[in-house]
Amino acid sequence: MSDHTSESSRKPEAPEPSRPGEPSAPPETSKSPQPSVAAVSSESPGGSGAPSVPGDAVPEPPRSPAYAQQGWQPHPPPNPWQSRQQQVGTVARLRPDPPVAIRNATLWSVVATALLSGLLLGDGLGLNLLIVAIPAALAAFFAAQPAGRRLRPWSAVWALGGLSLLVVPALRDAGWPTFLAVVSAVALGSLTLHGSRSWLGVFLGSVGLFSSAVEGVRWGGLGIRDRMAGSRGRWGVAFRSTAVAVVLLIVFGALFASADAAFADVLGNLMPDVSLGDTPWRFFLFVVGLVGALTAAYTAAAPIRWDRITVRAGKARGRLEWALPLIVLNLLFAVFIAIQLTVLLGGYDKVMAETDLSYSAYARQGFWQLLWATLLTLLVIALALRWAPRGEARDRSLVRIVLGTLCLLTLVVVASALRRMELYVDAYGLTRLRISVAAVELWLGVVLILIMAAGVFGARLLPRAVAASAAVGVLVFGLVSPDGLIAEQNVQRYRNDHAIDIDYLRGLSADAVPALDTLPEPLRSCALGEIQRTLRVSDAPWYATSWGEARARDILENRSANALATDCEGLGSGEDGGDRGGYEDDPYDPY
Repeated sequence: MSDHTSESSRKPEAPEPSRPGEPSAPPETSKSPQPSVAAVSSESPGGSGAPSVPGDAVPEPPRSPAYAQQGWQPHPPPNPWQSRQQQVGTVARLRPDPPVAIRNATLWSVVATALLSGLLLGDGLGLNLLIVAIPAALAAFFAAQPAGRRLRPWSAVWALGGLSLLVVPALRDAGWPTFLAVVSAVALGSLTLHGSRSWLGVFLGSVGLFSSAVEGVRWGGLGIRDRMAGSRGRWGVAFRSTAVAVVLLIVFGALFASADAAFADVLGNLMPDVSLGDTPWRFFLFVVGLVGALTAAYTAAAPIRWDRITVRAGKARGRLEWALPLIVLNLLFAVFIAIQLTVLLGGYDKVMAETDLSYSAYARQGFWQLLWATLLTLLVIALALRWAPRGEARDRSLVRIVLGTLCLLTLVVVASALRRMELYVDAYGLTRLRISVAAVELWLGVVLILIMAAGVFGARLLPRAVAASAAVGVLVFGLVSPDGLIAEQNVQRYRNDHAIDIDYLRGLSADAVPALDTLPEPLRSCALGEIQRTLRVSDAPWYATSWGEARARDILENRSANALATDCEGLGSGEDGGDRGGYEDDPYDPY
């Protein structure tokens, strides 16, 4: 046998596979290749080099373009309607790649959050909010691990702050500080998961948790579907085992409860009171807990990068164009402050001598104007920083001097507003609205101090510092017990021979009971009657009862009013010399 084989006996070689991203070569046909024009010309008789084409030969078609030989075609013109349908949203561009499949630890934490929400949150708010938040936080922690996310210092600050705010419902019975604390806790939890640092990022990151709700539910549903597709038998075993365990607990728990009254009392306090009438409400809470935990977990695994949204800096203005309006504003602030120092520091007599307004009208009217002046000043500072000159070192020094002076003068305006509120409260007592707006004015002063510090040390941490100051303010506001402070201040005014408004004080929460309990009869019975009736009809379990409510129950039980006042109408309401002290026609107090 010959060592060389003929051309016809060789097997065709397999085409070399194309690399990813490169166009594939067209496949070779089994037919023999046609002779080229050069070959035909070389074989023509005479060797003249001129191509000789036989009469019956078909002319060779023109060469195909290069892109046809390489196996690709030119792109068709874009379809404007198709591009609109395939347009990617802003949220999709800001979010990284979808996370990996949901882990078992994350799923079990989500299920625990949903079950605790349905069982505990239906009886009220208290320690149960903190109990429900713990498995939700664990779900986010387990979901963040496969994404390679680590707990950074500011994320830890937001997380601890959010959990601290959930302590307020466990301590205070009043609903309004509890509402502020819960809303702030959700905002801090959203910041924990997003990790924003710019102004726009901190603002959007505090509410950006809701943008992941739909994706989070879809992510969890896919994870459950994948697990059930391959392990139907195991899920059946788990369901049957759980059902048998529940039946055993119910049967033997009922037997032991009927055999021992002490065990029945302990079991009744520990187990949630679930009735068929509450089923729709508890199912709704179950869904809320499920969606909330899945949203938190999905955000932890694939957060939206809100910091990628940038605001273009404003056009820098010239020194004179920028500084002249602010210098004029500073002069106006200085004149106003000079007048305030001569009027407000003089007290009531000075106010009556210098103005034609009553004491209450002067204090009330001035406070609201000064509050708006503080808010508008912050807006002016933000716009001035946007258009500030920033070319040379002298420009930066000018910005620091002018804006620093404006912040300092605004701090004096804040102090003047708080002084007016102090005069008003001394004259007519403390209310919920008065303490609330005074707290807001005080926080605005803290923001001004942070802005001044940023001018000296840099503004890199300013957005997060302002957000942290707001969270601390809400936490302190809830911990100091606003209703308790209102009751204490009004009771102290009564001891100092001032009027007291029992009709207003009886509408406070159980946090006011320790202070109102010190009033003499019949004021005490009239002030505590409504609160005592509310506590009698309330049967909330331990996890939905605040410490303030439990303390109020102990006080009212130990010192029960033997002779409750049956007629409280007109008592402390202003019939004997204006006891209401301005409450009747006070538009500043909506309560």
